[in-house]
Amino acid sequence: MTRVTPLAIPRVIGLPLPRLEDGRLLTGGGRYGDDFVLPGQAYAVAVRSPHARARIVAIDAAAARASPGVLVVLTGADVVADGLKPVPLVPAALSPPDIRLDNSDGSPHRIVRPPILAIGEARFVGEAVAFVVAETRAAARDAAEAVQVDYQPLAAVVDPTAARADPENVAVDATVGDAAATHAGFADAAHVTRLATVIPRVNGTPMEPRAALGHHDAASGRYTLHANAGAVGRPKREIAIILGVDPAAVRVIVHDVGGNFGTRNSFFPEFALVCWASRKIGRPVKWTGERSEMFLTDYAGRDFRIDAALALDASGSFLGLQATSVSDLGAYTASFIPLTKGTQLMTSLYRLPATARAVGVLTNKPCTAPYRSAGRPEVMFVIERLIDIAARAHGFDRIALRRRNLVTAAPHTNTFGVTYDSGDFQGTLDQALALADWNGFDHRRRETQTRGLCRGIGLGGYVESQSGAPQERAEVTVLGDGVVEIVIGTLSTGQGHATSFAQLAAEWLGVRPDSVRLMTSDSDRVDGGAGSHSGRSIRLAATTIHQASQGVIAKGLDLAALALETDRADIAFAEGRFTVKGTDRGVDLFELAASHGPIIEAADVDSRVGSYPYGWHVCEVEVDAETGMVRIDRYTTVDDVGRAVNPLILDGQTHGGIAQGAGQALTEHSVYETASGQLLAGSFMDYALPRADDFPFFVTALSEVPSTTHPLGFRGGGEGGITPALGVIINAVVDALADLGVTHIEMPATPERVWQAIQAARPASGRGRRPLP
Repeated sequence: MTRVTPLAIPRVIGLPLPRLEDGRLLTGGGRYGDDFVLPGQAYAVAVRSPHARARIVAIDAAAARASPGVLVVLTGADVVADGLKPVPLVPAALSPPDIRLDNSDGSPHRIVRPPILAIGEARFVGEAVAFVVAETRAAARDAAEAVQVDYQPLAAVVDPTAARADPENVAVDATVGDAAATHAGFADAAHVTRLATVIPRVNGTPMEPRAALGHHDAASGRYTLHANAGAVGRPKREIAIILGVDPAAVRVIVHDVGGNFGTRNSFFPEFALVCWASRKIGRPVKWTGERSEMFLTDYAGRDFRIDAALALDASGSFLGLQATSVSDLGAYTASFIPLTKGTQLMTSLYRLPATARAVGVLTNKPCTAPYRSAGRPEVMFVIERLIDIAARAHGFDRIALRRRNLVTAAPHTNTFGVTYDSGDFQGTLDQALALADWNGFDHRRRETQTRGLCRGIGLGGYVESQSGAPQERAEVTVLGDGVVEIVIGTLSTGQGHATSFAQLAAEWLGVRPDSVRLMTSDSDRVDGGAGSHSGRSIRLAATTIHQASQGVIAKGLDLAALALETDRADIAFAEGRFTVKGTDRGVDLFELAASHGPIIEAADVDSRVGSYPYGWHVCEVEVDAETGMVRIDRYTTVDDVGRAVNPLILDGQTHGGIAQGAGQALTEHSVYETASGQLLAGSFMDYALPRADDFPFFVTALSEVPSTTHPLGFRGGGEGGITPALGVIINAVVDALADLGVTHIEMPATPERVWQAIQAARPASGRGRRPLP
């Protein structure tokens, strides 16, 4: 029997422990998508459409099938012949607390689901039209080039504004909010500030390209998929639907995933294709995508057109907000979640009535889906830009304007019916301003001016809406060899679950965090769960792990009573040990497991209430007016997470979120040629990611106001870094250039775009205007 030393400190939740998994990952112990290998595996390559929209007249695969080493060539005709179903994407939010976006005319949403290979028509550049399997990857690639596809190009719709003009392209068109109060507010307004803006499409660009290895066992009839997906439960169910088999006939294994940000959570056709192809040839089939394919076919993020207006009275009180948001869904209806979540939080942390029209349109581009903090960065950008524009145009102090209209007490129900459970919105604003040394900005600006540069400061708040799939299950097992195993369905894609979940169990069971082993990778072990998205991981994992841990302790009390020959009521449990009260007689939790066998307890949760993290960010930039170059010089955050399990991990999540937000604000843009639908930013030569040396050291702080909608007070903490970043950074850039007459800059604020804005403003600016107070 292995005796594990009891934990020396009673509290583990809240400690900034270094990540337990990093040693394994940094020394080459990771198992990523392309690391899976099975004996006798064949290799697959997809033939992809070069057209954004085209009728597939015919596919001649004879030459490809006759190529050396080719095992099978599959097309849309084979999909039809085998009766395979489309990818069963469900675009709408399935449960409260998210609002419903029902079409205003009462019609159902237009749902268009993708086949795993194009049938009859290709709908975007990069859509797979054939799947070639051969003995080697090189042979598959050569054969793919021999597939002859007769395309009849059709007129592509790339611009979502143009798409909206055709009712056939409109998937959802809903109007929500308080129309009467908003109309009255605009009627009484002394000032109305307007903003029409584009939130550009971005690519999630996880470090690891997608890969999938499928195996069909003819003897058992079971399919096994190895992939770098965002979960194991969801792809298992979706493969079963597509292939028309019982879910029990599908096993999904996912170990380490090199990045996700939401882009890996939805189903990809290749997951089903490799399983289907394996059944066809009787061997495992592996597909590994190239980076260029990821740019063409990954689920994209953002891509909104938002037209908004803010009404104010003469003293600066907000009277109403009107907005129309158009979400470019891409070729298929993968998700309305960004549109839903953005719409329901459009008023952010402010008190005002609003009405919003939410429109989702189909275009001939890859699908958009939830990308880190889906929908919220878009609308936080709009409200925070509107406030700064109003302050400058009408002579208000921008901090005072925000304070005047801030939600002052929680719970607070906004105009769309969403209730923020708890929070200190004013206190976190004060903390952020102090940490950022807002009052010292003028001194820093004068110093920057001595170097011939412009300096600006930007501020922005945010509120998050975290919901996601409501069900989760955890099974906690104490083993006699000194290990606590947690089996749970919320899969880590870099969030540090092996550490933070271990801290939860360590606190409640009184064991060392490094004695906790997490199992999330195998659908044969994981019963339920829906992966990591919408800030659900720590909220649902904490609830289920806590309940299961309490069950383990209860069973341990019964076993300890037998071992210590005393009544159960006379036994106390603390720091991993059961003791007879008032004595030194006791027994260790692991000793009981060694003597009586594993102590196991499972717990389920079905949570249909939301969590609402919030916070404030401050950014300072330096801008070279001669070149348009923007450099972030200072960035400060205060984010409320309810209770912090691991502040070190939370800081890392915030850092990454800031970098992603800065990328969208300053450099990233998935550009498509409007007439042809061709992607013009299809490599890292054209799609500019921010680099580590583009950033200063961040100043981050946590607020901990317990969530009243969570039994343990937790909120998610993975999305706060990005949610306000777009507006905060652009506010800072515009503030830096206000003296030159610049009032707004669209994203991304590239050097060219900044320089052009300066040139356009100079003739009208005269001597210029001073930045905001």
